[in-house]
Amino acid sequence: MENQLGLLRIRIVRGINLAIRDLRSSDPYVVVRMGKQKLKTRVVKKSVNPEWNEDLTLCVAEPILPIKLQVYDKDTFSRDDKMGDAELDIVPFIDAVRMTRFKNIPNGIIISRIIPSRKNCYSEESCIVYENGKVVQNAFVRLRNVECGEIELRLQWIDIPGSKNL
Repeated sequence: MENQLGLLRIRIVRGINLAIRDLRSSDPYVVVRMGKQKLKTRVVKKSVNPEWNEDLTLCVAEPILPIKLQVYDKDTFSRDDKMGDAELDIVPFIDAVRMTRFKNIPNGIIISRIIPSRKNCYSEESCIVYENGKVVQNAFVRLRNVECGEIELRLQWIDIPGSKNL
């Protein structure tokens, strides 16, 4: 734990208009990767608009590694089908966490805004906010390499007592 800067909690809220990979629907789940860490949500049966509301927590040692999301359709008798992917640069989020150190920041203040562009996977503007003593970011990300689909998620920074911190 001495090399860890903190924890990044990612709430995978829901999928929106995901691709159909079975006869009329899909059985989606999300795989989250950062460096060598890999976590995944549960499978939601027969839905192209799944609700996960699952918290996945990653240890952050290198604050420059991106978060990689991959969505799959669970299949029983064959390989799981790809339903798109997205990548999030966490540097703006880490910078916002650093900005809040040793400062008296009012609750609800917007620390930073991320504008969607061709260089990122955001589908709409995303704000990094100081909320109840924590840095959080709600985001909608557009899936790539697929005909349609978005994922709604929420990032939250968690300090580890005794860690290097940011």
